[in-house]
Amino acid sequence: MTFDRDSIRAFHFAGCDFDAASGVARLRYAFDGGPELVETITVPGAPFALDAARAQAAEQALRVLHLIAGVSYYKAAVPEEIRIDSYAIDADTAAFLESLYTNGLGEFAYRNGLNLHGRIRFPADASDAPAAPALGLRRHALVAIGGGKDSLVSIEALRAIGVDQTVTWIGGSQLIKACAERTGLPTLNIGRQLAPELFEYNRQGAWNGHIPVTAINSAIMAFAAVLLGVDQVVFSNERSASYGSLIEGTGEVNHQWSKGWAFERDFGAHLQKHVAADLHYYSLLRPLSELAVARQFAKSDRYDAHFSSCNRNFHLLGERPANRWCGVCPKCHFVFLALAPFMPKPRLVSIFGRNLLDDPAQIPGYDALLEFQDHKPFECVGEGKESRAAMAALSERPEWREDAVVERFSREIRPQLDASELEVAPLLKIDDEHRIPAALWERLRARLAS
Repeated sequence: MTFDRDSIRAFHFAGCDFDAASGVARLRYAFDGGPELVETITVPGAPFALDAARAQAAEQALRVLHLIAGVSYYKAAVPEEIRIDSYAIDADTAAFLESLYTNGLGEFAYRNGLNLHGRIRFPADASDAPAAPALGLRRHALVAIGGGKDSLVSIEALRAIGVDQTVTWIGGSQLIKACAERTGLPTLNIGRQLAPELFEYNRQGAWNGHIPVTAINSAIMAFAAVLLGVDQVVFSNERSASYGSLIEGTGEVNHQWSKGWAFERDFGAHLQKHVAADLHYYSLLRPLSELAVARQFAKSDRYDAHFSSCNRNFHLLGERPANRWCGVCPKCHFVFLALAPFMPKPRLVSIFGRNLLDDPAQIPGYDALLEFQDHKPFECVGEGKESRAAMAALSERPEWREDAVVERFSREIRPQLDASELEVAPLLKIDDEHRIPAALWERLRARLAS
């Protein structure tokens, strides 16, 4: 099996199929005339008995998943031609996919020195389809859990207002499994197996890098929701996710674009137009900043010994390390800083096993979070103004102000900043831009504002 990325001219969406008896979906791709690359998705609960309307919706959801998950393979060669071999899509779908691939591969393109703008074109061969009907889906939420603080805030908020939910994750992470079991709620673990050839292609020089994995997981869960007959797919992406890293000479590059508002808005609308009118996709935390989410999480210690937002704990081909927090990555830096204004210091240090803000070696990492002589890291972290406000708050507290990172902020960085932009309170305000169903939002707003 030989892979020469520079000689490849076309990427094929070869086809997709689903076996209702086993719950296994197969997503098939290929480059030029090469072998098929087959990814499998396994949804627990088979056999699935679907009436005609839900079977049609499942087929449409499967195609959406097929098209979105293809980004994992397309990026290996980024050929100029894209072909869809077994079905056709309309102009609306093509435009949605072009935006997703171009923006979702923004960091990948930047790191590899590629320009994908105007290069990615999906063939629009079908006329506009009639709007998808409502399926009469039952009121129940599949809530994505990633093992971090954000999804746990969503789960507890939904629990508090009596929304039936199933805690859902994709893949075999034992950390996520333990966190999901800690909720005491029903769980759903969806299997995903990438085509093994992809790893061989990577060894032979395929383009590699960050992909919009939240978009893929969203499509997997939307497909599962139709199979299970439930009406909500819930993620926990806060408004800070919509803001990327400002790179001099390049502009904005958003590591977490598929966690941002633009993707949520467009994907949610696409599902309701093309799959099921009563299928709701939304982020429960979209109205909140990262600091507001941290404040919510700090209210309970239920998950202190179970959660981890450290991305080094999650690897495609490996298990998590023994410790839940590495203490040196941007996620560890940011979560520690975001929780510090809202949590007693001994509790926070106990969670991480050490005080990250009293370690001079961490100063460069925190400079990046503060956007001081560096850009925001390519990680799922809050905006620079949130980090600056949190650090300013700590610099005024006796228990924190003498710690190495905080003391250096007070001495060198704070004098250069506008004091009016260092208040935490304005960053805790609720935003009105979200897709949370209106009836649900009325019950949630007061809780999230407290």
